[in-house]
Amino acid sequence: MKYSRLTKEQFEEMKQEFINFLASQSITADEWEKIKKEQPKAAEQELDVFSDLIWEGVLNKVEYLEHFSANQIYLFHITEVTIHLIAIKIEHEGIDLTTRKGYSWLQTNLLDESVNIYTSSKALSDDRNKDIFALIKQGANITKGDLYRYFDKMVESK
Repeated sequence: MKYSRLTKEQFEEMKQEFINFLASQSITADEWEKIKKEQPKAAEQELDVFSDLIWEGVLNKVEYLEHFSANQIYLFHITEVTIHLIAIKIEHEGIDLTTRKGYSWLQTNLLDESVNIYTSSKALSDDRNKDIFALIKQGANITKGDLYRYFDKMVESK
């Protein structure tokens, strides 16, 4: 398995897609029930293959990721070959960027000396999707990139 198996909730959300996946392999609902009972390892493999297919489709489309922690925000822009990072680090006691209050503080104090903004870029490995998946496993979320673009314009104007 290249990524990770979808959760039970994710499988529920993708029930029709999974049915289509099984149908593409000429597996009927009755046959699927039989496989689950009589060949649990084969059923597990089908779940894993389907999960990887879904992840591959999602990861192919990812352009932006965000990761928030108490005192840092990591904003990623991912192209076909490069990952660009804008990191915002707060060196101010008592500010937690994962809370509404802490994030509001950042919005009104962007120019405060305790706010540091860094940028970096690096080449992706030969497996772009695996690089993205590693960031997601560490807590990054897929976004539309609004926050990245906002800070990118801010950094460019400095």
